[in-house]
Amino acid sequence: MPPIFYSFRRCPYAMRARLALVSSGQQVALREVVLRDKPAAFLEASPSATVPCLVTVDGVIDESLDIMTWALHRSDPEGWLQMPDAGWDWIARADGPFKAALDHTKYASRYPDMDASEQRALAAEFLADLDQQIDPWIFAQPSLADYAMLPFVRQFAFVDKAWFDAQPWPQLQAWLERFLASDRFAAIMNKYPQWAESADVIHFPPRSA
Repeated sequence: MPPIFYSFRRCPYAMRARLALVSSGQQVALREVVLRDKPAAFLEASPSATVPCLVTVDGVIDESLDIMTWALHRSDPEGWLQMPDAGWDWIARADGPFKAALDHTKYASRYPDMDASEQRALAAEFLADLDQQIDPWIFAQPSLADYAMLPFVRQFAFVDKAWFDAQPWPQLQAWLERFLASDRFAAIMNKYPQWAESADVIHFPPRSA
C-alpha cells in the first residue's frame, strides 16, 4: 500500500503538494476529501484537520510544503530543489504576508475590520516584486519556488481576473498563463470522487502525468 494522501481538488495547498508528487513520480493512494463532510479516518490522521495530509509508514506529514520536500527528497528528476537559498525567502513571503493579504481580499466579508482594497494593494506589492524576478522562471530553471507559489497566485488572479490582467506585470502574467495551459496543471486537476471507506484505491499521480 502506498502512502495515503488526503487532498481536496481546489485547495491551493493541496495543489502544490500534488505538483511535487507528479514531478517526483511518487505514487500515493489519493483520498479526495469534501471539506464539509470530513471522514473520520482523515480527522484521526490529520492533527490540523486540514488538507493536504500524507500518511506514511514513518508518520503523518500535515503541511503542504513538507509534503513537497518529502516527495522531492525521494526523487527530484526536474531539479526543483536545486534553487538558490533566496527561493526559500520568496516562499516565506508568499506563505506569510501575501497569503494573508490574499485571504483578506478574497474573503473580505469575513474580515469586516479590514479594508479589502488596502489588502489587495499589499498583495499587489508582492506580485510586482515577483514580476521583476521572473524571466521566465523565478530562477534559471523551474524550481520549488515556482510551484509552491503558482497555486496561490492563481487563486489571487481569479478573485478579479480582469483587474489582474490589467496590471503591469507581464512576466508574472505570462508565467501564470503557461502554468494554467500546461499538461502539469491538467494532471493535478483531474476530478476524483469523494473518498469513502469502501472505495477502491486511486493511485496518484496518473501514470501518464
